[in-house]
Amino acid sequence: MGSKMRAQGATQLSLLRSSTYCPGNRPETIARAEPRFCCAPERCDVLVAPLFAQQKEGLAGQGATEYLVLLAVVLIVALVSVALLGFFPGMASDAQITQSQMYWQSASPIAITESSARFNIGNTYTYPYMKLRNNGAYPIRITGIYGDDGYKSAQFNADNQAGCSPSTAGTYNMSDSGYFYIPPGGEMHISTPTVHGTTFCRRQFFFFTGSGSNLVKATALCQNSSVSPGAVVVSSFGFEYIEYLDSNQQITKRQVGAKPLIIKCREPY
Repeated sequence: MGSKMRAQGATQLSLLRSSTYCPGNRPETIARAEPRFCCAPERCDVLVAPLFAQQKEGLAGQGATEYLVLLAVVLIVALVSVALLGFFPGMASDAQITQSQMYWQSASPIAITESSARFNIGNTYTYPYMKLRNNGAYPIRITGIYGDDGYKSAQFNADNQAGCSPSTAGTYNMSDSGYFYIPPGGEMHISTPTVHGTTFCRRQFFFFTGSGSNLVKATALCQNSSVSPGAVVVSSFGFEYIEYLDSNQQITKRQVGAKPLIIKCREPY
């Protein structure tokens, strides 16, 4: 349509230039395509402005159509990308991991300031390492950990380690004694020394596809691959804890993250 209208405009302009100009009009007015042109005396005051207006409208409509097509292509690509990320939850991107880390590092009262995880070749469990911090104003004691199915895992494993609490190997309740007690600004580790290092006391639970006394269910787990170990993804991770207020008051609370817990995995162990 735009090509046809430009051709019509060129023909009209050629006819005007070949005609006799009205008295007082200068030939260059036609060359400058001003709104009003004079030609032969009997056809003076020929209005050609509408012709050029139609040309501009046609070109503008063509440009708008091309813009809408390009916008639709961009939106389709974005939707496909989002769908792929949702379909492969174990393939968390670095951006997703960073967003999760930033959220949990500033969470309150219980923050996760450091984290990693490893696949255990022997039992296929995923072993997490977490450094927890109490960002709140009152002392707390963690009594349970929640995974994707809402089940509360309330136990942990310990080793025979001098200087650790507990110092005798066994399975213990998180609510017992002061094992998971954290004062304001205090920190503690959840780790397995043989997996994450030798300087930690063993306070151990596992990520798995199911739940149990010391198992926390995850949507995605570490993989048995040194090249692509993957990431742990827990969509609804959280804690149950007791908050110790002034005047010896105790309140049991639950903290569930507004964002998933995503932990980048290391090589298998």
